[in-house]
Formats: sequence, C-alpha cells, structure tokens
Amino acid sequence: MDCYFLHQNGHATAPGDEAFDATYKGKEGRRPRMQLVWRNIILMSLLHIGAVYGFTLIPSAKTLTLIWTALCYVFSGLGVTAGAHRLWSHRSYKASFPLRVFLALGNSMASQNDIYEWARDHRVHHKYSETDADPHNATRGFFFAHVGWLLVRKHPDVKEKGQKLDMSDLEEDKVVMFQRSRLSLVVMCFVLPTLVPWWGWGESLKVAAAHMWGNRPYDISINPRENRLVSLSALGEGFHNYHHTFPFDYGASEFGWRLNLTTAFIDLMCFLGLASDRKRVSKEMILARKQRTGNENSKSD
Repeated sequence: MDCYFLHQNGHATAPGDEAFDATYKGKEGRRPRMQLVWRNIILMSLLHIGAVYGFTLIPSAKTLTLIWTALCYVFSGLGVTAGAHRLWSHRSYKASFPLRVFLALGNSMASQNDIYEWARDHRVHHKYSETDADPHNATRGFFFAHVGWLLVRKHPDVKEKGQKLDMSDLEEDKVVMFQRSRLSLVVMCFVLPTLVPWWGWGESLKVAAAHMWGNRPYDISINPRENRLVSLSALGEGFHNYHHTFPFDYGASEFGWRLNLTTAFIDLMCFLGLASDRKRVSKEMILARKQRTGNENSKSD
C-alpha cells in the first residue's frame, strides 16, 4: 500500500500553505456593513423551496428515480468531499486523470461553485480560520457559517488574502481549469439529473453543523468540533476538530472508514491504482497532540 504516515516532526501542506496564520490581525473598529447579494438570496430561496416540494413527491416517484437520486447524492457528494476538499484543497492524496475527471463531474453536479473557487476559499478558511479573513467565519453565527456567507459580499480581508494564495497547482491542472471555464454547473446539477429519469424510464418531470456543536478531543483552542451526525450526512466530513488539527490527513479522521464513506472511496481508488500517496498522521502524533492540546473530557471514539 502507498499510504505513508507523518510523525511528530513531519509536516505537509498544500501549495497554498494551509497552515493557520496566527500573525493575522483583523482591522480595528466595526466590520464593513454587509452587502446583500439579492441574486444569490433569490436563487438559494428557490432552491430550498424546490427541495421541500421535492420531499412531498417522494411517495409518487418511481423506484428507479429514487435509486437514481441516491446515486446522484453520493456522486455529487464525493465530488466535493473526495474531490474539491481532500484532493484539490489539501492535496492529501494523488489521483489519476480518470479519477480527477470523475470527481470533477461529481463536483459539478453538486454545484458548490467550481473546484478552483471552492479550494481557494477553503485554503483561506484554514489559514485564517474564524477571523474576518475566513469566508465562512463561524464566530459570526451558525446561519452565517452555514449559508449566510453565500448571500453577502465577501469581507475585504477574504478577498485580499485569497488573492495572495499560491494557486499554481490548480492553475496547472487541466481538469480543474476545464471545469472552471467550460463545464456548465447548471447542466450537471439541474438539467442532467432531471432528464435522465424522464428519458430513461418515463418519470414525470414534476418529480424531479460542524463548527458549532460537538466535542474537541484534539485541540480545545480552536472552535471546529467532532459531530457524528454531520459525518453521517456529509460522507465523513464531520470530524472537524481532527481535520483542522491535521488538515493534511487524507482520511480527515483517525477512525478509518467509520462514518466516512469518502475515506473508503479514496482507499478503493488506491486499490484500483487510480489514486496514490495518501498522507496519514501516525497514532503517536495523534496521541501526543491530544495530550498537549485536547480536551481530556472529550471522547474521540
């Protein structure tokens, strides 16, 4: 197996240097007044209204449509978790060209902006976590961290720090840049998932909180927490205290496949020869960090 471990004196960072910058100090005085982006507010509102309406149509949907929905959920989810997050944001493993294409298509179906923008914002989030330069600063409240940050103009410090990051690794990735310039997220997210059931089996077209709650066993000085419910619903992305402590670990958790479908997927891709060089934190390094900065009363298993 090509998985290697990083010990206490080891380190690994993404080309954008994701290590937390403790020297950053926000500007004194009141924050700039938030500017609402009405286009995003309207689109996000319509999206959630449509989602609620979609739940009412589940009883009348065909079985194949429900299976297709589940497949789209996993496919798009992996595009974000195994793709934009663990591969392109953190470079926690290497992926072959076919796997990168697969993940880019899944990420497009998720339609959480393109890979380049997602990874840039996420690297800024890690480097300036929970400051004014953090795109979804959790200290501004649960709603802002979850969705509110998408409904307003970015804080000037977010733009400034994002422009200074080294994104050359993604700019040199043809899959990332093709998705950014050519691939329609609207087609992948809305049109394709709708048309496949319609064309394929005659379905009616009408059937179309990790920074706030949990424990901190690895580092009590940061706000991100471990939340099993988030891990279950987000394919393994809820081990957030661990992830912010060891962002270079491809598993984003010390527990392997437990509540972590994304890690299982990456391991399968490595077994098939489509991915390699997975970065992992040694048990000794985890234990040492928990004893040094963790909460002794928090259970991590």
